[in-house]
Amino acid sequence: MEISRIETADGFVTDDGSTIHELAGRVSLPTANQSLAQATIEAGGETTEHFHIEAEEIYYLTSGSGRLRLGQDESDVEAGDCVVIPPGTAHKLWNTGTGPLTLLCCCAPAYRHEDTVLVE
Repeated sequence: MEISRIETADGFVTDDGSTIHELAGRVSLPTANQSLAQATIEAGGETTEHFHIEAEEIYYLTSGSGRLRLGQDESDVEAGDCVVIPPGTAHKLWNTGTGPLTLLCCCAPAYRHEDTVLVE
């Protein structure tokens, strides 16, 4: 059995500008159909608006607060909120709080840079 921990997961910056620590997926525990990572956006930060060609994505916010644009809709989001992002749907996340905004991101199929299309 392999076990990963956020404290030892290598971090990298995705094409959308968020810092990711992958717990399971292509660069950590091998998965067949999905990935799970913790993303962090610092206070005042934002992601670049983007969409994924193939991947369905789930965001589960674990700390902080922000604003999420999903297609043409925008909403305030905070720790405890969960959002499903269908493939092909442009999305952008702003950290509107005073501390880091952290979230778990699950992608199916697993996250890969080549599946990300920047809109901005």
